[in-house]
Amino acid sequence: MKIEALHHFHDFKTAEEWAKKFSPSPARMDLFETMLKSIKQLGESHFHIVELGIGPGFLADFLLNRLKNITYEGIDCSEPMRQLAAKRLESFKDRTTFTTANLTDDNWIKQVSQPPKVVVTTWALHDLFTQDNIHSVYRNTYQLLQNDGIFLNGDFIKPDNIKVEYEGGRLEIKTHLDLLQSVGFQSADCLKEFEKNIKNPTTANNYACFEAKK
Repeated sequence: MKIEALHHFHDFKTAEEWAKKFSPSPARMDLFETMLKSIKQLGESHFHIVELGIGPGFLADFLLNRLKNITYEGIDCSEPMRQLAAKRLESFKDRTTFTTANLTDDNWIKQVSQPPKVVVTTWALHDLFTQDNIHSVYRNTYQLLQNDGIFLNGDFIKPDNIKVEYEGGRLEIKTHLDLLQSVGFQSADCLKEFEKNIKNPTTANNYACFEAKK
C-alpha cells in the first residue's frame, strides 16, 4: 500500500474538485483554530500574513474573518486556485494580495510584497515531493519573516512506526522539527496531530501543525 496524491492544479476542473473534497471538516477547522490561537499570541492587531499555497482560500477566509486588521498575501503557482481564492475572498479584496510564484524556485521570496510577521501554509508543502524542496522553503521562509515572526505549517506527515509507503513529501514529525531548527528558527514544535490513522490510513489522514518562531 502506498499513500500518495498526485494533483494537476493547473486544470480548473481538478482544482474545483479538490476544493470540494477539502471543504473544511470539523478536524480541519480544528487545525485552523490551532493556527489562530498561535497567531493571537503575537498580541498585535496590524500585521501582514503570507500564505504559501493559498489554494481555494479556506484558511485565508477563516483568518481574515477573525483578524480584522491584518493584510493577507496568498502565493500559488496555480491560476485556477487563485481564481477560486479570489472569488471566495471577494469581500476582503481591499486587504488581500495574490502573488504568482513557484515554491521550488528560490526567487519566490523576492516576489512577496512586504516582509510578513506570520507565514502560514496548509496541506501544500508535501506536494513539493522531496525533503530537499521542503527544506528550501523552510530556509526561505526564515529569511522572509520579520524578527519575532512565526511560521505555521499544517501538513500531511508520515506517522512514526508505520509500515505504509508514503510519497516523498510526507515527512516524520522529527524530520520537520530538525529541518526547521537547521535553518535558524529559535524554536520548533509540533502543536497537534489531526485525523491520526495508523491501521488504515487514507491520503486525507495524518496531518500535524508545526510552529516555528524566529
